[in-house]
Amino acid sequence: MARRPLPRILSKDGAQLARTQLARSRELARTAADSATDVLHPLITLSRGLRLLAAAGRHRWTATPKDRRGPLLFLVACVVLVVALAPYGPLLAVVTVMAAAAWLGRDRTAPEPEGPDESQTERLRALYEALVPYFSVPEDPAPLYAHGGDWEKAFPAHEFDDAGRVGQLVLRYPAYFPDGEPEARARIEQVLTAKAGRGREYRFGWDEVGNQLTVSVLPPLPADIVAQRFVTAPGESVLGFTDPSEVQRTLPLSFGDYGDSYDEQRDVPPVVWRTGTRSTEPHLLAVGQPGSGTSTLLRSLALQALQYGDVLIVDGGGTGEYACLTGRDGVLAVECALPGALASLDWAARETERRLVAINLARQAGDPPPADTRRPLWILLDRPSVFAHLAQVDDREDPQDLLQVPLRHGRAANVTVVVAEQYDGLDALGDAVRQHTRARVALGPAAARQVEAVLGAAPRTTPPAQMPPGRGYARLGHGPVHRLQVPRTPDPYDDATSEGDRRAVLDLLPPRVAQTARPIDLTKEVAAEGVTAEPVPAEPVAAEPVAAEPVAAEPVAAEPVAAEPVAAE
Repeated sequence: MARRPLPRILSKDGAQLARTQLARSRELARTAADSATDVLHPLITLSRGLRLLAAAGRHRWTATPKDRRGPLLFLVACVVLVVALAPYGPLLAVVTVMAAAAWLGRDRTAPEPEGPDESQTERLRALYEALVPYFSVPEDPAPLYAHGGDWEKAFPAHEFDDAGRVGQLVLRYPAYFPDGEPEARARIEQVLTAKAGRGREYRFGWDEVGNQLTVSVLPPLPADIVAQRFVTAPGESVLGFTDPSEVQRTLPLSFGDYGDSYDEQRDVPPVVWRTGTRSTEPHLLAVGQPGSGTSTLLRSLALQALQYGDVLIVDGGGTGEYACLTGRDGVLAVECALPGALASLDWAARETERRLVAINLARQAGDPPPADTRRPLWILLDRPSVFAHLAQVDDREDPQDLLQVPLRHGRAANVTVVVAEQYDGLDALGDAVRQHTRARVALGPAAARQVEAVLGAAPRTTPPAQMPPGRGYARLGHGPVHRLQVPRTPDPYDDATSEGDRRAVLDLLPPRVAQTARPIDLTKEVAAEGVTAEPVPAEPVAAEPVAAEPVAAEPVAAEPVAAEPVAAE
C-alpha cells in the first residue's frame, strides 16, 4: 500500500493567506445568506402564518368535546360547499387564508427604541455639565459647552452596556482646548472616569486633528491563563497577554485549572518579546510592588528560556522563589548569597567576552559561529538593590558592575539579561541597567507618574480598581504601552499554591541533573638523595559532597627526605 504524504506545515505567509481566504469565504457565505433571506422573506412569513393557523385549528379541534365534533364537521363541510359553489369562491378563500397567514406570520419583535432612554439621558447630561468648566471660556461667542446647553451636539455617538452605564462615547471639544498638554488631558480623563462609572478600565483616544475624544470601556484581561508551552519560535518569549486590538497575533491557549477544564482552548493575543542577535531590545527591566508578580514573570521567562538555552539565576531577595529550578538541566546556578552572586556574574562577564572572541575569530575565518555561542544564555537577576547594599557594607564590588559587559555586548554574544526590582529600590539601579534595558514591564498598583517613569510613556488606559498578581503594563523600546497579564507561574514549593498550578509548573521543569561525588586519591611518592623510597599506598577516602558538587583535593607537595648515613661496624 502506498504511503500518503504528510501534510506540509504552512509557512507564515501561507498561513496568513489561508486566514485571509477563510475570512473572505465566510464573508461571501454571510452575504449570500443575507441576500437569500431578503428574497425569501415573504415565503418565510407565509409559512410561519400557515403553521400558526394549522396549530390554532388543531388546538380548536382538541378543545371541542367529542359529542360536538360531528356537528362541527357538518358545519365546516357546509361552509366549504358554499365557498366552492359561489362565484370566485375558491379564489377569495385562498386570498383570505393567505392574508390571514401573512398577518399572523409577521415579525412581532418590538423595535429597539431610538436614542437613549430617560436614565441614559440623565447620565449624558451629567457628563456634559461636568465638562463645561474645562471646555468653555467666557470669550467664546458660540460655546459648544455651556450650562443648560445641548449635549447632543457635543456627543455625536454613544453606546450603553446592559447595566445602563456608558460603554463607548465620542465627544467633540473646541479647537482652543490644549489637547497637546498631558496635564489638560489628565484632568478630562479623570472627570470622565468619575462620571462614566468607577471600577472599570477606559481607553482614551485623542484625535487632535478632528478635535474628538473617543472613550471606550475595556474588558478585564483573562487572569486564568496557567503556565504552559506557548507556540513561539526560538528567540521569542511571551511576557503576557493583552487586548486584541493592540497586536495582530494570537496564540492557542488552555484556560482553567490543570485538570478537566484545562482542555478549554481559546485564542488570546500575546505580548511577544524577541531576544537574540536580531533583537532591538535585548534586555528587560521589570518593576513592581511586593506581591505584584515580578518573580512570577521571571519564572515564566526561565521556563521558556530553558527550551533552547541555559539560565543563570541570582536571587537577591533570598526568599527561595527559584528553588524549584535548582539542579535542573540547563540551569547553571541559582545563587542567593553575595559571594556566589559575585562569582556567577563574574563568570557570566568572562563567558560573554569569550563568546565575542570566538564569534569574531569565526567570522574572520569565514566560518559560522561555534555551536556553544549560538546557544542562548539568560541571566535573571531579582532585586539587585539588596546585593548592592550588602556589597557596600562588606566593602565588595557591586554585582551590577559585573553586568556591564553582558548588558553592552549581550546581543552580539546571544546573552540576555532580565532584571527585576521593586519601586523602592529603583534609585539603587546602576546606569548600565537603566540605559540598556529598553524593554520595560511595570506590574502592580502604582501612581501614574511611577509607571511613566519606568516605561518612559504614560499608558493610554486607566488602572483597574483591583489588580491581580501579574497585572500591569509593558512597553518594548519606543513602541506603544500595552496592558499586560502575566500567566500564572507560582512557586510549586509554596504551600499557598493550588494543586493544579503546582502540577502545571512541575510538568514544564526540565529533569534534574544527576551529580555523584568522586573519591580523592591521596597517594604520594617520597624521594630521598641516594635512596628511592617506595610509594606509600593510601586508602581512598570518600570526600563529603558540598552543595552536590564534587570536591577536588589539592595536591600536596612532598619535600625530599635526606637519608642518614649508616656507619659500618
